[in-house]
Amino acid sequence: MKSRIMLALVAVAAVVAAVTIYFIVQPSLSPTLATRATPVAGASSAPATPASNSDLMTAGPLGDRTLGDPKAPNVVIEYGALTCPHCQRFATEVFPEFKKKYIDTGKVYFIFREFPLNQVDQVAIMLARCVPADRYFAVVDLLYQRQNDWAFVDKPQDALRGLLKQVGLSQDSFDACLKDQNVLNGVNWVKNNATDKLGVEATPTFFINGKKVEGEQTLAEIDKILAG
Repeated sequence: MKSRIMLALVAVAAVVAAVTIYFIVQPSLSPTLATRATPVAGASSAPATPASNSDLMTAGPLGDRTLGDPKAPNVVIEYGALTCPHCQRFATEVFPEFKKKYIDTGKVYFIFREFPLNQVDQVAIMLARCVPADRYFAVVDLLYQRQNDWAFVDKPQDALRGLLKQVGLSQDSFDACLKDQNVLNGVNWVKNNATDKLGVEATPTFFINGKKVEGEQTLAEIDKILAG
């Protein structure tokens, strides 16, 4: 009888030890601070074969949001997340000069594709998609500029509601947008396609003339890649 009790105690101790070790070695990530994307269930973390140009240039069901001349000699695609601090720094510190140097001069056709990292991201991206297309980048810029005011607060949806009143998004439009299954499906399609076919795993990820470049880039680094 005593030996059975001892064996049971040993077994329980082993389970507790295993669980403790698991949580020690696992990385702790806040959902709104993570800049690594959650792998899509059943998908490989990288494509089995290199991405084809047709895969790369296929827009999602909601269409692409773009800046510049489609006939420009260079194409830069960014997969970004609105709660991603690295994306925020690129958007606020690098992108204005990049736009002035390359997009406004007709040298680059820029495509921004949303890659939500968490539920807060998903909500923000859906709302950006629900404003008229010609105001999309103004909303994205506002959300990046004010990222700390909505992305890392206790009630991000309430913060977003107040912030987007500044661009004319009414309460009814706000609520209707977040219930729009077509918008949600479109946002998820872009992320899943990027994960499955292009091997996108983190934000920001760029495709510069088809070359995959991961992580935050400086203008000098982009200059070098575009120079070939």
